Amino acid sequence: MPYLNSEDLRRIFESLDRNGDSLVSLEELNWLLERTGVRTSLEDLVSLVGKPGGLNFDEFAYLYDSVLKQGGGGNDAGEAAAAAAAEEEEEGDLYEAFKVFDENDDGFISPDEIKNVLLRLGLWIENGAGEMDCRRIISVYDTNFDGLVDFEEFKRMMLAA
Repeated sequence: MPYLNSEDLRRIFESLDRNGDSLVSLEELNWLLERTGVRTSLEDLVSLVGKPGGLNFDEFAYLYDSVLKQGGGGNDAGEAAAAAAAEEEEEGDLYEAFKVFDENDDGFISPDEIKNVLLRLGLWIENGAGEMDCRRIISVYDTNFDGLVDFEEFKRMMLAA
C-alpha cells in the first residue's frame, strides 16, 4: 500500500468531511470504503475505529497508519504459515484494488481509469496537465511500455510504495 503524506491525507479527510464539521463520520468513512470496493457494516467500522462517533484528522491519520502497520511474520512454522496466508490474502486484496481501477475489466489500467478513480475519491485536481500526470504515473511502472498497467505491474507498484 502506498504511503500517503500528511497533505494527501488532509485532502482525503477534507473531501470525506462533507458536512464540514471537522470530523469524518463512520458513514463518510464507509462511503470511501464502498467507493474503493470494500463492503463493511457500520458495526464493523465501530469495532475497527473503537468508537461510534466521527474521527478528527489526528484519529483519521492514526487509523491510516495503523492499517499500514498491520502484518508481520516470524520464524516458526505456524508464523510462516500465517505469513504465507497473509501474503495470499494481500495478493487477493491487491487484485480487488486493481479491479477498482480496471473499470472496463480488460485486465489493464489506463490513464483515463486512474483519472476516473481519482475523481470518484475527490482527489482529482484540474490543472490542465492531469492526463499527462496519469500517463506519468503509468510510465513509472509500465515495464512493457504499452501505456497501461497490468496486474503484475500494479502489484509491483503497490508493494514498492
